[in-house]
Amino acid sequence: MAVSLVFRMNLFSSFAADVQAALRALPLTSGLPAEALARVTVEPPRDASHGDLSTNAAMVLAKEARTNPRALAAEIVAALEKTGRYVKLDVAGPGFINATLPPSDYHEVLRAVLKAGVAFGRSDLGRGRKINVEYVSANPTGPMHIGHGRGAVYGDALATLLSVAGYNVTREYYINDAGAQVDVLARSAFHRYREALGRDPGPVGEGLYPGDYLVPVGKKLAEDFGETLESLPESEWLPKVRAIAIDAMMDMIRDDLAALNVKHDVFFSEASLQGKNAGEGDRVAATIQDFRDRGLIYQGRLPPPKGQKDEDWEDREQALFRATDFGDDVDRPLMKSDGSYTYFASDIAYHANKFSRGFAEMIDVWGADHGGYVKRMQAATRAATGGKGSLEVRLCQLVKLMRNGEPVKMSKRAGDFITLRDVIDEVGRDAIRFMMLDRKNDQELEFDLARVLEQSKDNPVFYVQYAHARTASVFRQAETLVIPPVTDAEMVMADLAILNDELQAALIRLIAQYPRLVEQAALSREPHRIVFFLYDLASAFHGLWNKGKELPDLRFINNDDRKGTLAKLALVKATRTVLANGLAILGVSAPDEMR
Repeated sequence: MAVSLVFRMNLFSSFAADVQAALRALPLTSGLPAEALARVTVEPPRDASHGDLSTNAAMVLAKEARTNPRALAAEIVAALEKTGRYVKLDVAGPGFINATLPPSDYHEVLRAVLKAGVAFGRSDLGRGRKINVEYVSANPTGPMHIGHGRGAVYGDALATLLSVAGYNVTREYYINDAGAQVDVLARSAFHRYREALGRDPGPVGEGLYPGDYLVPVGKKLAEDFGETLESLPESEWLPKVRAIAIDAMMDMIRDDLAALNVKHDVFFSEASLQGKNAGEGDRVAATIQDFRDRGLIYQGRLPPPKGQKDEDWEDREQALFRATDFGDDVDRPLMKSDGSYTYFASDIAYHANKFSRGFAEMIDVWGADHGGYVKRMQAATRAATGGKGSLEVRLCQLVKLMRNGEPVKMSKRAGDFITLRDVIDEVGRDAIRFMMLDRKNDQELEFDLARVLEQSKDNPVFYVQYAHARTASVFRQAETLVIPPVTDAEMVMADLAILNDELQAALIRLIAQYPRLVEQAALSREPHRIVFFLYDLASAFHGLWNKGKELPDLRFINNDDRKGTLAKLALVKATRTVLANGLAILGVSAPDEMR
């Protein structure tokens, strides 16, 4: 999409462009470096009575321009006045510049929504830059739990948000199929295999996975191998069982992800890094050798970790990566005493592989329990990419699953937790996706199974979807009541100056904020901002709907006033479009009817 079209849709971008042009033209600021100009922001004023737009330009640049903020603000205002685009410009407080737009600018935004449709809110912010978003990456040892669901929804919505903002996004799942946990999975499946043969292996052994979800895997092993696995030593049956069990777990995980409408472009195997798949070399060894060649590894000893468990720690002299040279707290081991790789070594090779695939920008979505791992992984990524790659980690806090305010009991199928699929089957994917994004990702979330099924204002997903359904109902009525039928072209050309009620104006202002909101949410990696915005937009529309019940002049359809009807239907359609576009980012449906 051309930048000029984006600006016409985005009043904030247009104002920002005018401010930057003024700064380049003023003698005091024309020579300032780009990093100084990048500190300039444009946003809605905190008090709507102050205008439509506000910038901090004078306040953040006055020191470098060697003047005081209010004096610089006055010069910027004088330059902006020459554009003739603003009804009012003034300097407030210590140097904020507030601008008031003519109503016609908002009317043009409405027309832009009607013309652009699903493209409204899309941006060229990312300018096509490649970015890898890795999320979920649950160990393939059993069904996903509700905590995995939060990371899945957050990562999927973030990937969509970045794509809408103009980034070239690849969605990735890292399959941890090379560690000790998949050997435990294989032994657990072997126990179920013996049960399927009619043996009595006793209770599931300590340290094995007890859930019933492995019963079908045991039956498949019995069907495929009969009794032959029993006669083999563990060293021979383990890899056979492990491969089948991992495939079965990944099939279950993919099925659960599909039920939640979570998509990935790439499923990347950790085993492939270690050369465990046919025809593939050991890329972990190659990464370690690269670090040796660059002098990033030395022989040394580490003190025990303070206050937290570190599975990679051993009290011995060993090969250590100079992680502290790249911002970590301590240096880190890459090999265990038995010659196997640490988890950290495999993760370094994995992120080096991402970089080799063209991803200088990487975002990983992890659970909150991995917070202590962030700094070391970021240090390793800087080292592995020669400082050319960056890793951003977004942590998802815990989910407390409730029903009517009471904690939900554990799942029999999983053994010790509630499965994600249990929740999907009970409340549906729309409720899960919307409510998982109802809080910032690093805040704890209470998910009440009863609340998300309520048909009330207290249930945000219902409230927003109901607003969209109401907009659709307006057009169903228009099809039967308005003669001749209203066309899209008529709505685009409607006299929008008619929309002068305070609730109509408030709704239009919210719609105009949507393109900026998308960009800000993408930059901050915060899709929950879309949720909050949609709730506000739905509330504004419901308010206008209810006011129309009391005041006939505000009703959307009036066959005695076609001119007014066209303008009001244009507003309804623009509202419907923005609701649908925002819900699409969240991966939530926009129903035309509530059932």
